[in-house]
Amino acid sequence: MRRATQLVLALILLAPGAAVPHAHADNWPAWRGPSANGVSRDVNLPVTWSKTNNVAWRLALPAWSGSTAIVWGNRIFLNVADGNDLSLWAVDRDKGVPLWKKPLGGGNHKEMKQNMSSPSPVTDGRGVWVMTGTGILKAFDVDGKELWARDIQRDYGRFGLNWGYASSPLLHEDSLYVQVIHGMRTDDPSYVLRIDKATGKTLWRVERPTRAIRESPDSYTTPAVVRSGASTEIIITGGDVVTGHDPATGKELWRADGLNPYNDAAHRIVASPVVLGEMIYAPSRERPILALRAGGRGDVTKSHLVWSFNSGPDVPTPVTDGEYFYVIRDNGVMFCLDAKTGRTIYGPSRLRPATYSGSPVLADGKIYVTNEDGMTVVAKAGPKFELLAENDFGEYTLSSPAISDGQIFIRTDSALYAIGRRTTGR
Repeated sequence: MRRATQLVLALILLAPGAAVPHAHADNWPAWRGPSANGVSRDVNLPVTWSKTNNVAWRLALPAWSGSTAIVWGNRIFLNVADGNDLSLWAVDRDKGVPLWKKPLGGGNHKEMKQNMSSPSPVTDGRGVWVMTGTGILKAFDVDGKELWARDIQRDYGRFGLNWGYASSPLLHEDSLYVQVIHGMRTDDPSYVLRIDKATGKTLWRVERPTRAIRESPDSYTTPAVVRSGASTEIIITGGDVVTGHDPATGKELWRADGLNPYNDAAHRIVASPVVLGEMIYAPSRERPILALRAGGRGDVTKSHLVWSFNSGPDVPTPVTDGEYFYVIRDNGVMFCLDAKTGRTIYGPSRLRPATYSGSPVLADGKIYVTNEDGMTVVAKAGPKFELLAENDFGEYTLSSPAISDGQIFIRTDSALYAIGRRTTGR
């Protein structure tokens, strides 16, 4: 029966001319949103709120998570940890109540801040795919029917990251791209997988070599996609380098060194690559951020480097609109750079002092970022630093805001909040 379901779904999703829905600005289909870079085209978003003001609903959750809520239409999907158990929840977007909860497996445990629910789900509006820190990868339809399941550690060996696995899968066209970039607790090679989204079969697995030492091979980032001319490439950061891969074969097309210029043995990478147009922005462990021009082949360390910056974040992934590039460091210090040249427009400027682990999102001319104390800071986008609001939930928060259809969704250690009023019903 499972095999038959997989084949039917494959035919539906891959048939020529099939009516496959596309992400719009009012959806948030992955942890970095509709364009996979933290930018939303939504407008008229809330600026101020509290637990008792401008909150549409609050859904109680059993534990914290670094996983961000994703949204498509009238459904919100969450990777949830509860004691030993991991599960995928689907939530009614208008009512704030669970529609269904599906088990992902046991083995949840804590690794410093994170638990094994850290990877965010992805959806195309028809299916939803979710990975756990324990290596379980499952596919469901949006009504909760399980379509297939994989155990990546059973198939390819145990993960060897120092602080546990946390990368989210990348959904691109008919495939999921899953990276396992590790080395601190294993001698096994790092690798990247392309998995058929309809059947769960591995289409290719390529090893990704590195000269990084001790902890510096470890990467907690999520892959990105760049399009340059007629070429589309999968971008992977970690192990001290940035690489571009052919989506069809996994072949490494180019490589840029320089993410760990001093060969620091503890230079693991958490903040993910950011792509806008033909520019690739690759953070490392604070220094440096590399801005690279797409389209190269072979060693592009010097030939395609546009600029670098040495006051980057450790954990929060930066965000850009192509004109300005916004960096929020883990201590709440903010910089605005010229996205094309790397010139500092302003900074260091101070947000509310705290630890910032969630990544900033950019929408409606504003930057939203939530710190670990549960305060969401709203700053004005553009060349002048201006704080607009500080909205305090007072609940431990690791995840990033999600924006959809006029609302902001914020996940804390005890609840998911829907902030503001939905602008268009469905």
